[in-house]
Amino acid sequence: QVQLVESGGGLVQPGGSLRLSCAASGYPFQNYAIGWFRQAPGKGREGVSCISRVRATYYADSVKGRFTISRDNAKNMVYLQMNGLKPEDTAVYYCATGDLRGSTWSLNSGDYDYWGQGTQVTVSS
Repeated sequence: QVQLVESGGGLVQPGGSLRLSCAASGYPFQNYAIGWFRQAPGKGREGVSCISRVRATYYADSVKGRFTISRDNAKNMVYLQMNGLKPEDTAVYYCATGDLRGSTWSLNSGDYDYWGQGTQVTVSS
């Protein structure tokens, strides 16, 4: 069965960095895109970044230039390097995968079928 496990969250000061990891198992990892999403208290789930099966990358405008997504198909891992963190980046971060309804990438949570449990990122002084 498909399993996604996030790690790497924590408390960081504004301007700091974190690297989130997503460990995937139970499906042919290299054949599917992976997305990162986040959800802040009282808000909806927001698409942050996506990496396609051919490693094309996509970012929400709010994180462009600060976050970098990458994947290691040999290890079934996806990473989200987050630099220049701001208080508004505080949220639970999730990785997700699925067939994306036939698209090669998406930042729409409704296009994803499988989700991890999330990891908390808090940006505060």
